Amino acid sequence: MTGNKKGIVTVIGGSGFIGSHVADHLSAAGFQVRIYDWVDSPWKQPGQEMIIGDLLDLDRLDQAISGSQAVYNFAALADLNQALDKPIETVKINVLGNVHALEACKKHNVKRYVYASTVYVYSREGGFYRCSKQAGEHYVEEYQRVFNLDYTILRYGSLYGPRADDGNGLLRIVRRAMETGKVSYEGSSDSLREYIHVEDAAKASVVALGNDFRNQSVVLTGQEPMRVSDLLKMLAEILGIPDKVEFIEKELIGHYVRTPYAYQPRLGRKYVPPLHVDLGQGLLQLIDEVRIEQSNSQGNPIDNEDS
Repeated sequence: MTGNKKGIVTVIGGSGFIGSHVADHLSAAGFQVRIYDWVDSPWKQPGQEMIIGDLLDLDRLDQAISGSQAVYNFAALADLNQALDKPIETVKINVLGNVHALEACKKHNVKRYVYASTVYVYSREGGFYRCSKQAGEHYVEEYQRVFNLDYTILRYGSLYGPRADDGNGLLRIVRRAMETGKVSYEGSSDSLREYIHVEDAAKASVVALGNDFRNQSVVLTGQEPMRVSDLLKMLAEILGIPDKVEFIEKELIGHYVRTPYAYQPRLGRKYVPPLHVDLGQGLLQLIDEVRIEQSNSQGNPIDNEDS
């Protein structure tokens, strides 16, 4: 499927963090990209089509999916803490909205439905967000069984990089460190994460349109598990404050410590990109982005020597 220069691919949630990067890589691969989101994308490239709407607007959603050979669904209430406080809204967006998209894909004979899920999906953690994504995966699999709508499920790990919003954990850590001069983290000192740069995840998400990934669940995480404490030390050294690392021991409801896996009724194949962004270089990029953001908010010119 990859490389068809005439095919339309609709990216639901294409104005967001991972969705906008995937839209860019789809364009680079020669697809005609149509972005569907409730806000205009600030990263929309020339040649990409933008349709404003949400998953509960059936007419607009139908318009966005009509004529598409593949559809990605990144639209979700994805913040674990928000989902804990908004179970009904989480169901409306993450479950009902997903079924609306599946129905439109069935109607328009879409060849591949790519569903953005999470490594939390079959864990004991993740709260209502995990519940909604688990239900979403079941609906995707059942639509294939009943209506022959082929799919690829992408289970993302700890994403970081440009265009992240306030819901991104690593961005919050970097921003707080640059504001306070101290690298701090609330959670368990035993926490492990497999960080993956958003560019690596986006490239892999386009590769996943290949036939090898048809009707498969694919795990997209970092190369190796890393202790959050080691990440904090790395960040502190990069910022020049190696003695300013603070771990606040706290149990966070819904967040896993060592691994998100508990039981796995549908196994996910982990895809490892042949080339990937080094975590240290990725942190430098993230620091530069926060520095530019802070400079712009203060109305000060950027000091290039510090960038």
